[in-house]
Amino acid sequence: MRPACFHPAVERWFRDRFGAPTEVQARAWPAIQRGSHTLLAAPTGSGKTLAGFLAAIDALVREGEVLGLPDETRVLYVSPLKALSNDIRRNLEEPLAGIAAELGPLTPLSIRAAVRTGDTPASERARMRRSPPHILVTTPESLFILLTSESGRSMLSTVRTVIADELHAVAPNKRGAHLALSLERLAALCPQPPVRIGISATQKPIDRIAEFLVGIRSDGPPCEIVDTGFVRDRDLASEMPGSPLQPVMATEVWTELYDRLAELVLAHRSTLI
Repeated sequence: MRPACFHPAVERWFRDRFGAPTEVQARAWPAIQRGSHTLLAAPTGSGKTLAGFLAAIDALVREGEVLGLPDETRVLYVSPLKALSNDIRRNLEEPLAGIAAELGPLTPLSIRAAVRTGDTPASERARMRRSPPHILVTTPESLFILLTSESGRSMLSTVRTVIADELHAVAPNKRGAHLALSLERLAALCPQPPVRIGISATQKPIDRIAEFLVGIRSDGPPCEIVDTGFVRDRDLASEMPGSPLQPVMATEVWTELYDRLAELVLAHRSTLI
């Protein structure tokens, strides 16, 4: 199966690295490239986070391969997990490095990515203000803080794509309500409301997670749902014991033992005398 409509450098990197897309990736990419809000629901290890990232990276490559990209934040990735290092390395840093190698040393394109959490040093935050990353990785709480500051709002006003990960972990609680509010504030801040890409483990009913991602509205595009959840095969059988189960009380057991002992005594009375 061929990745859908990717830039040649992106397609070559993906083919050399993975060979073929998973089901969630093959179904998600056309929807994302159409500009639809998209919810990806799939089991762990299915490549759904890379599905969201790679479509966003492809858009950046197409835009900046000739003249480079402006110093603007275009992609916002929000995850409730602060321990992002492994996921970011696998789903963001490796694709960026591999695609840059495919483009060659003469390309003017340089895609910058940065992580902003509560642990980000002040020097790194100042550097982001001077030179905004094209891809910003953050948490729901840090996104809220960014939306309350003038510099943060200026940086986020150019976002075109929002990737909200681990939705199943936040949708039922206060962090989810916090995130939903921040997504609406971001949409009101940007000249063109960003496309929302939600990533979730399989949930029932999945329509409720889609409503959490984009809200219930009639003035915007609907949310496309890519649900590749599976049901494990089950092998069920019932077995019954050979004799019916009956309650056994301790007194009944001792009575039976006494009766049996009395029988033995009577049977061997002559021997005992």
